[in-house]
Amino acid sequence: MLVQVVELIEAKRRFAITSHIRPDGDGLGSSLGLYWLLKALGKEPEVIMRDPVPHSYGKLPGAETIRVTPAVDREYDAVFVIECSDITRPGLDELDKQFVVNIDHHATTSLFGTINWIDSTASAVGEMIYNLCKAIGVRPSKEIAECVYTALVTDTGSFHYSNTTERTFKVASELLRAGVKPAKVSQAVFNNYPWSKLELLSQVLPTARHDESGRVACLRQTLAMQERAAASDEDSDGFVNYPMSVGEVEACAFLKETAPGVYRTSLRSKGDVNVARIAEKFGGGGHRNAAGCTLTGDWDETERNIVALLVEAVENRSNGNGDNGASDQPPTHGGNTPTGQLPPTLIRGALNAER
Repeated sequence: MLVQVVELIEAKRRFAITSHIRPDGDGLGSSLGLYWLLKALGKEPEVIMRDPVPHSYGKLPGAETIRVTPAVDREYDAVFVIECSDITRPGLDELDKQFVVNIDHHATTSLFGTINWIDSTASAVGEMIYNLCKAIGVRPSKEIAECVYTALVTDTGSFHYSNTTERTFKVASELLRAGVKPAKVSQAVFNNYPWSKLELLSQVLPTARHDESGRVACLRQTLAMQERAAASDEDSDGFVNYPMSVGEVEACAFLKETAPGVYRTSLRSKGDVNVARIAEKFGGGGHRNAAGCTLTGDWDETERNIVALLVEAVENRSNGNGDNGASDQPPTHGGNTPTGQLPPTLIRGALNAER
């Protein structure tokens, strides 16, 4: 709970802050926002991550201070774990032996911390860090504001996703008063890509296909594509959104090969089409319109199966069955999900386009 977090910060001095592997905008923005908050209180914080800071977030205030390490290898009074579904998500050895403060906005997060502060009404953990500033009496500095704003703008899909609320805009407004320049943040995060991303996109887009109705799309990325483009793992971020720009497309799956027969899968949808429930079937998660999981199997069969599930979700919505009971959770924890095997009985909904 928030009050416990405040009491801990006031009583202790040395803190580590971490987030999930392959950190995203909310994980990094919230971690660095908390870092600057603790610095303002005269504490000794350190942000540690297993993976390096992605290129898009390299200009965040304090990004250069982040220490990449495979383990919690120093003495801390407590370790803050940001936006992780369980204690394994940061990928850090020795983390389970620490005094852990679990901070997340996903209702399905396991209560693995010594202290657990979970707020499923928050649009991003960044919103919670802003609330922590208020609770502990720290006026958001420009550094805190830029980091927290980055968390908000990325985890809400530039305020497009269903987790965007009136409170989200209120917080964003307060951050602008603290000195945030939205155009500057957007330029750094969304218009600062390496050429390899364009090279990779030129190979992925020709794989885009849709089902007979035109309402469900999919696209794929192979290991060979990534190698030919000399692309990094993060270069494919956002590719799933391209088919979603087509008016009649209501749901999309992007299958990214991470090893032979293993596909990190991103799911997107519009309106009441809930892709979170689909991701949850395979150990993944997310919110209604943006979710992810990891699948295994034959390329074509796996693609057919995931499209079939998306078609079913779209049809259920169209038939007045709502979102089929799926949860409306905030975005997934950086796509770090267990592997699931699609059942062969779900092979249907043949794709329409030629490869």
